[in-house]
Amino acid sequence: MKKTLFIISMVVLCLALAKGTLELTNSRTFQFYGNIIPRVQTDEKIVALTFDDGPTENTTAILEVLEELDVKATFFLTGNELDNKMGQGKLIAQAGHEIGNHSYSHSRLVFKSPGTIREEIDGTNELIRETGYSGDIHFRPPNGKKLILLPRYLKSQGMHTIMWDIEPDSHPEIADSASAMANHVAENIQPGSIILLHIMYESRTESIKAVPEIVTRLRDQGYEFKTVSEILEFQAE
Repeated sequence: MKKTLFIISMVVLCLALAKGTLELTNSRTFQFYGNIIPRVQTDEKIVALTFDDGPTENTTAILEVLEELDVKATFFLTGNELDNKMGQGKLIAQAGHEIGNHSYSHSRLVFKSPGTIREEIDGTNELIRETGYSGDIHFRPPNGKKLILLPRYLKSQGMHTIMWDIEPDSHPEIADSASAMANHVAENIQPGSIILLHIMYESRTESIKAVPEIVTRLRDQGYEFKTVSEILEFQAE
């Protein structure tokens, strides 16, 4: 009987630890080292529009949209895609947008070796510099996942972990409607919000279509668009 109770207790403990680890891995507001930023704490009506993945052939399309809207955005690019589409990455830099690091392989950097984490980040940083971009490089974890070694290395390199607080195209019930995504953003926006969209692939055409409506709706509410680095300057102490 005692042995059975002990085994049950160990199973429960392991499950609790696994659940806790999963929650820490997915948390947008906590990590063990360095700065993690899902939204900038400010009263100013400013927001950052951010895009994950790429660059791809769709880069030109989104750059044209942003130029027409007179908006500067932050692109979190993967090293692998940048390696294969350096010309597209250079177009992003030449247009004056901010470029962030989204890892090289887009693998979940949890339970990876320190060497792997270093290669994923440093290799992508080098490629970002090849585009001609010279500003600060922030990091967004693939799938938003991180635990201990990744945040620790980012802190050692002086890099912020940039998350998000609004992600309209990650909700299946609205991801196939540009208007529904724009409504979602307009209804959930806050000063200092970081908006995440995935616009680089053919399956995300509604996300690209949503950008003009999102910008118009938020400007009507009095919001101003800035890059991640720019809104970080407004972070309340």
